[in-house]
Amino acid sequence: MRGLVIGLAGIGLSMTYSILNFANFSHGDYITSGAFAGWATTYLLAGLGRADVGSLLLVGAGGSVLGGALGIGVTTTPVAVVAGIVVAGVATVLLALALDRVVYEPIRSESGITLLITSIGVAFALRYLIQFVFGSDVRGTTAAGAIPQISLYFVDGAVRIDAHDVTLLAVTAGLMLGVHLLLQTTKLGKAMRAMSDDEDLARITGIPTERVVRATWIIGGGLTGVAGYVFVLWKGTLGFNDGWLLLLLIFAAVILGGIGSIYGAIAGGLVIGVTASVSVLWIPSAFSRAAAFVVMIVILLARPQGLFSGRSTA
Repeated sequence: MRGLVIGLAGIGLSMTYSILNFANFSHGDYITSGAFAGWATTYLLAGLGRADVGSLLLVGAGGSVLGGALGIGVTTTPVAVVAGIVVAGVATVLLALALDRVVYEPIRSESGITLLITSIGVAFALRYLIQFVFGSDVRGTTAAGAIPQISLYFVDGAVRIDAHDVTLLAVTAGLMLGVHLLLQTTKLGKAMRAMSDDEDLARITGIPTERVVRATWIIGGGLTGVAGYVFVLWKGTLGFNDGWLLLLLIFAAVILGGIGSIYGAIAGGLVIGVTASVSVLWIPSAFSRAAAFVVMIVILLARPQGLFSGRSTA
C-alpha cells in the first residue's frame, strides 16, 4: 500500500523532471496541500450539522473535531470520501498551475539549479502556511473500528485487508492505468513524450510546448493530490509534514526506477515502499527509511541507469 502511494506521487515528480527539467522539492508539500483540501471537504460533508463549520474546515484543528467521532470511513461516509478524493486532486491542480504561473514560469529559462532552489523556498512557504492555518497537531481522521476487514489465511498466519486498503489499491491502480493509456494512445501523450526527449525539436515540429507544460502540471498535480488523500485515508492520521516525510522516499523511487521514467517511478515506488515496510521485521522501525535507501544504492550499483533505463517518459 505504501509503495502504491509513493509510486503514484512519483509519477508527478518524474513528469516534472523529464518535461520541465528540474527536481521539484515542493512536490511533497503538494501532497500535504491536497490531503488537507480533500480532508477538509470530507470533514465538512461528514460532520455538517453535527459540529461547527469552522472546525470542520480546519480538519478538527486542536482536537475540536475527531474523525472517529464523525464516523468517517469509505463504507460509513462514502460520499464524503469520494468528494474528498475529487477535491484533493482538483485543489492540487489549481495550486500547481497557480505556482507555475506566479513562480516557475518567469524563471523557466534559467538553469535547473535556480528552479530547484526556488522549489525549496516554495516547499517551506507551503509547509508553514499549512501549519499556520491548520495547526501542527497530528489528528486521527477515520473511524478505525467501523472499517470492515477481510482475513486471508496462510500457512504462517493471516493477513487482514480492510476497505481502505481496497480503496487505495483501486484508486492508485486505476490512475496508473489511466496515465499509461494517456501516454501511449493520445496525441497529448505523444507530445509529452516528444517534449521529454527533445524540447527544441518538439518546438520546431509545431508541438504546443506551453500546452504540454500546463498538462504536465495538471496531470502531475492531480495524481499527487489524490495520492496524499488516499495515503491519509489508509494510515488514518494527518499532519502538516506528511508530504515532506514522504518526499525523500519518492525521490528514491524516481531515481531507482530511472529518472524521467513514468513506469520506473511506479516500479521504484513499489520497491521502496515494500522495503521500508518489510524491513521492520529485522530492524527497528526508525531505520526503515534507511533500509529503503540501502536497497536503492545496491540496485543502482548493479544498474546505474535505474530499473527502466533508456526511457524518458515511458
